[in-house]
Amino acid sequence: MNRDFSFIILTFNEEIHLRRLLESIKDLHAEVFILDSGSTDDTLKIAQAYGAEIQNNPFVNHPKQWDFALKNFDIKTPWTIGLDADQMVTPELFDQLQKFKNIDFEGINGIYFNRKNYFQGSWIRYGGYYPIYLLKMFRTGIGHSDLNENMDHRFIVPGKTLIWKKGHLLEENLKENDIDFWFKKHEKYSDLIAQEEIERMQNLRTQLLKPNLWGNPDEKKAWLKRLWWKLPLGLRPYLYYSYRMIFKLGILDNKTARRFHYLQGLWFRKLVDEKISKLKNP
Repeated sequence: MNRDFSFIILTFNEEIHLRRLLESIKDLHAEVFILDSGSTDDTLKIAQAYGAEIQNNPFVNHPKQWDFALKNFDIKTPWTIGLDADQMVTPELFDQLQKFKNIDFEGINGIYFNRKNYFQGSWIRYGGYYPIYLLKMFRTGIGHSDLNENMDHRFIVPGKTLIWKKGHLLEENLKENDIDFWFKKHEKYSDLIAQEEIERMQNLRTQLLKPNLWGNPDEKKAWLKRLWWKLPLGLRPYLYYSYRMIFKLGILDNKTARRFHYLQGLWFRKLVDEKISKLKNP
């Protein structure tokens, strides 16, 4: 059994994804812990077939679900890797993990993985969507879930971090091949984000990370979010979409990826702003 790291995976009706992910990591011989939120398909049967330890917790949002997972699984390895069920490890990333030894990373508390995101079979290569570095591997008991956001989840660690630019996490939610699923999911997400931004306006939420344009990937994102919250409602979705399509070259993506930029970068952001306006002026 791997003595250096263990995996935690969140699931809810992930039979279409989970086997794909577990196959990509099984030969690392690491313990797998799965936190499910009430799956009614074969998700749990698949998890059991791969020897995973399973717990259940009702879903509120991703940050709270990850917080529960980190606090309730008995992880004995010095490192934890937190993955979503619709992700998978490429052979290049697998090779880095296979060579990983805790003793070689003294003084490091977190490692960022490079993500490649796919939508309906198309890699979202431009528009600021690649490369994107996600803190996915961290020292057990040191990394924690950022509870100051309703939807946009991240792990936080103090101290030094590394970025692994080689190898990738591939992320593709196959459920989104049904565009109605995408719309319903983002309707829920827009409620969470709108409520969060109202609470920020009321000073009920603050950023845990120090915003820093020249810092690590999460500190940079915190800086950009702070800027975003200052932009005028209704105008900022158009500014952001233009930024993605022109300055971040989203126009060079294929038709499917360009549709993603429109849906995620403009339609969704407009929906959020509309809901914020309604909450401000009931």
